[in-house]
Amino acid sequence: MERNRYADLLRVFAIGAVVYGHWLLTSISYQHGQLSGLDALEHVSWGRWVTWPFQVMPLFFLVGGYVDARSWTAHRARGETWTEFVRARAMRLLWPTAVYVLVAVLAVIVARAAGVGAAELAQAGWLVALQLWFLPVYLLLIALTPVLLAIYRRYGLAMPIGMAIAAAAVDAAVLGPHLHVIGYANYLFVWGSMYVWGFGWQDGSLTRPWWRPYAMSACGVVTLAALLTWGPFPVDMIGAGERITNTAPPSIALLAFAAAQCGLVLAAAPAMSRLLRRPRLWRPVTRINSTVMTVYLWHMMPVIVIAVAFYPSGILPQPAIGTGEWWLLRLAWWALLTVVLVPLIMLVTWAERPMKRLPTGIGTTRSWSPVLLALGLAASMTGLTKLAISGFAPDGRPPALVLAAFVVGMVSVLLTGRAPPRAAESAAIREKGPDASRTAA
Repeated sequence: MERNRYADLLRVFAIGAVVYGHWLLTSISYQHGQLSGLDALEHVSWGRWVTWPFQVMPLFFLVGGYVDARSWTAHRARGETWTEFVRARAMRLLWPTAVYVLVAVLAVIVARAAGVGAAELAQAGWLVALQLWFLPVYLLLIALTPVLLAIYRRYGLAMPIGMAIAAAAVDAAVLGPHLHVIGYANYLFVWGSMYVWGFGWQDGSLTRPWWRPYAMSACGVVTLAALLTWGPFPVDMIGAGERITNTAPPSIALLAFAAAQCGLVLAAAPAMSRLLRRPRLWRPVTRINSTVMTVYLWHMMPVIVIAVAFYPSGILPQPAIGTGEWWLLRLAWWALLTVVLVPLIMLVTWAERPMKRLPTGIGTTRSWSPVLLALGLAASMTGLTKLAISGFAPDGRPPALVLAAFVVGMVSVLLTGRAPPRAAESAAIREKGPDASRTAA
């Protein structure tokens, strides 16, 4: 299948917005010999509107749904199972995540041995773990892809509309009877709706006829305006510090925002795809796209490096958040972090190269493999969720049980069987005989 270059561009654009958005809203303070990080949104009221151009996670889910729909279709065409598909997709995320988790834990151990205070470790550990929230949600959607895609192919665009209605019902239950536990269902209904939009992009239902993405965006704008004007939802599309948030759990307001955003993005697809046929534009996209996962995981590490190197020494000033001097300093802050991030990503990318040869599965697929895979994913997702909430050092030391859940889950996924050879590899193996089969395995 021909690669969708526009999908790759959206990933590159989205990771850039995530990185610079997180950096913009993180303000470092050094007082009384202690470093701390502050959320700028809590100090700049109008800054909540600034979250709009930086809330691009809907694009990750849109592209993810598009790519996974194509991938599952290809796996089925080769006769592969749910276990093989999910294991391969999950391990592509879990291997680099395991490296990041290992480095973060070692850093906490070293810092603790060096005498860094528990409070500072807890805050730094949370800061470099907050982006992990995306992984359990996305792993869940990967596991549900065959079911979601089957439902979509039967009901079409009625499916994401139904999911949007369910998301609104969940919000009503949370805001009315205060059934807050039900709110967690919107991690599936809201982010899952965006993921299913990717199915509609993949089969053309959301892009043909030409007016559909514009209609989608218009519906999103109208709904969002109504919810913000007459509803209880905040303008902030990240959700920091609000009694009612749009992201934790995600709300129907965030879904309306995503519809407006994704509709415009899909409307631009034909023109952007034509532009990306030019090698001069396409080459840098391919280079950056290959590092998107690495950048996503590691982009908060430079914040710790710069904070330790420049704030205790007084090299960087600490103007009041929201002042003109503070906003000007953001430009220097971005520049310094970029200078640290680029070589860091180059180093991590080089170090990760051997992981491309690591197996996505070990042993032989058995009748119990799907159960082991489901349990392994559940354990990994639980560990990652706890890390995203509490960080790598919630009480000044690594959370042993949480890390154990992640490791046991990842190993369980790995033990569900070996990835089958591709059709071309199978033909080559048959031609070369049984010795080649053992080599390839």
